[in-house]
Amino acid sequence: MATTATSPPPTATEDPVRLLIPGFLSPETCKELEFVHRSCGTAGYRPSVVSTSLPHLAATGCGHLLLPFVPIRERLRDAVESFFSCHFELFVEFTGLVSWCKGASIGWHSDDNKPYLRQRAFTAVCYLNSHGNDFKGGILQFQDGKPSAVVPVAGDVVIYTADNRNVHCVDEVTEGERLTLTLWFTRDSAYDEDPKLLNFLSQTSWSYEPADQNSYIPLPASDNMYWFSYEQSGFDIRCARVHILGFSFRASTDGESNNTSVAPAEDPIELLGKPLRLGRGDDVLMKIFANSLHALQVVQFYYWKAPELASRRKQTTIGSETVCCPTIQVQQSSGTELPLPCNRGLAQTIFGSYSNAEPEFAFEWDDFLLAVAMWENYSEELKRELSTFLPHWLSSETIFVVDSSETTQIRGEGN
Repeated sequence: MATTATSPPPTATEDPVRLLIPGFLSPETCKELEFVHRSCGTAGYRPSVVSTSLPHLAATGCGHLLLPFVPIRERLRDAVESFFSCHFELFVEFTGLVSWCKGASIGWHSDDNKPYLRQRAFTAVCYLNSHGNDFKGGILQFQDGKPSAVVPVAGDVVIYTADNRNVHCVDEVTEGERLTLTLWFTRDSAYDEDPKLLNFLSQTSWSYEPADQNSYIPLPASDNMYWFSYEQSGFDIRCARVHILGFSFRASTDGESNNTSVAPAEDPIELLGKPLRLGRGDDVLMKIFANSLHALQVVQFYYWKAPELASRRKQTTIGSETVCCPTIQVQQSSGTELPLPCNRGLAQTIFGSYSNAEPEFAFEWDDFLLAVAMWENYSEELKRELSTFLPHWLSSETIFVVDSSETTQIRGEGN
């Protein structure tokens, strides 16, 4: 899990209802959250929006991926309480990753402008990528006060009151994908996100014992949650994400047989919840993934770590652990791609090309196989941490950064 950068303390401005904090998140933290979102996101609450909420992570077997959010939420709450001189306790009402894709925009509004949103007191928007380099459009505009506009820069955060002192809009995104981490804070404990989230985690997080082998494998949500509609067309987000990175989903059976010949009556989209393989060009990786979300998460992890993997191609040691690339056959085959409904041209238009935003590097299957092992280590470590932290969270009914001395003491008492 990446650590967050130390941000400068908030300072007073002419307008006490709004503050821009440059460099609040480190570049590595932005990349880690981007990985979480690109591998877990579903169709969002507005047209041309993709979102990833914390309850969704818990529901899809990815509760361990909540851990990168925990220190960020605490630091943001501290920043809000300090800048706005809060003399009352603040609770996190919502935490989520949001993509504003081509065509997405929102008109003038305040964040508490609906009866069911009146509980919102403050907003924090963290930018995970940058205007100009990663997308065009998507400027945050305020109706009055300063700063009057915020041009998204990766790592920056803007915090503001959620009431009519901060009526704002977001210009239409005309190209690429604008990524943010958005939080709302409330004074009303009845809307605290943590107890509801902890209830979800306690039902879906198995046990407090060390994680079982492969218990971090993600479980897809309902297929309709991944369908991205745009005008008269659309695509499955999972298919689109792997396609723009040069991969495709392939049948899990050996040889050239196509799944449609095995089960012609089966809905092709349902194949995404079943075992499958990954292809790239004419190559098919013989490793079988549990489902499309499993494969997508590994692909996104590879692209997150690709520069590091390319530089350490011949190394097999990660920290104190030795990671050996498994011997997995890659065979040439072009006849096993799953017959999935996906407008690939539209997907390219909406999500853009990953290579536009990242340094160029040569794809190597050896690097990808090492990424599979690294992803498993990353997931196992987060799962172990969640198993350790969850009892503390449940006893306090809040999610917080658990001091290492507390976990050591608990382990000692349990021996």
